[in-house]
Amino acid sequence: MSLYYRWKNFEEDEDRPEKPRRFGVTEMRGPNHTLLTQNVLQDIFESMGQFVDGLKFSGGSHSLMPKSFLKQVIDMAHQHNVYVSTGDWAEHLIRKGPSAFKDFVEECKQMGFDTIELNVTSLEVPEDTLLRYVRLIKSGGLKAKPQFAVKFKKSDIPIGGDRAFGAYVPPPPRSTELVEDVDLLIRRAERCLEAGADMIMIDADDLCKHADSVRADVIAKVIGRLGLEKTMFDASNARASEWFVKQYGPKVNLFVDHSQVMDLECLRGCNLGKNHNSVLGSSYFLF
Repeated sequence: MSLYYRWKNFEEDEDRPEKPRRFGVTEMRGPNHTLLTQNVLQDIFESMGQFVDGLKFSGGSHSLMPKSFLKQVIDMAHQHNVYVSTGDWAEHLIRKGPSAFKDFVEECKQMGFDTIELNVTSLEVPEDTLLRYVRLIKSGGLKAKPQFAVKFKKSDIPIGGDRAFGAYVPPPPRSTELVEDVDLLIRRAERCLEAGADMIMIDADDLCKHADSVRADVIAKVIGRLGLEKTMFDASNARASEWFVKQYGPKVNLFVDHSQVMDLECLRGCNLGKNHNSVLGSSYFLF
């Protein structure tokens, strides 16, 4: 099997604008499970910076770093026209009360963060409260990025609350699969956009990993209602990001691991030198 890249011609027209982009956005995972040093980030920015739009500190990793170090990383990203986002931390502070979250928004602004991500699943707050948080972030001069996830596992189905499951009937042969009401998710995302949210992050993990195949029907419904420009998919699995680009082209917004930036850009440029027939033909990618 041949595994190689035909390196792209940087002058060819990819139908993607220069940064800052509104579509075809690549958001890169920052330090989370491993320590990502300034030297590694500098190498990525200097070699592939024109293709990296955003840097996200996943898992609240920024809270463990000295502010002086964090500020240096943020300044470095801004020097390469890369926005910086929080991840999976705002919901921790929200539980401490409204004043703690307001202080967090102000601190993020002072540190130079551009975007605050809100994990809607972890928040477990009423819709009106979620919208109030979105407006609070916007009033603080930052961008808001709510994150939603479509759930499939029976263990994820809440006993109470207002999250509806089973209302979206999957097509055969997956008729026994329990799927969250996708219309409910989309309506909440639409309300977040109306409240001022700049981007909706969709966790594609269950859509592409835990289900028996890629749920192309669910993804198509989300994109059809929200649009490519306002939707970003967390596709840190390399096979999932490849599927998104082949299905929706270079304009799709994706969140990937820092190690996948080069691979993703080759895919966006339609330079599929890799032979992935064995992967795409597997049951994992049936749809």
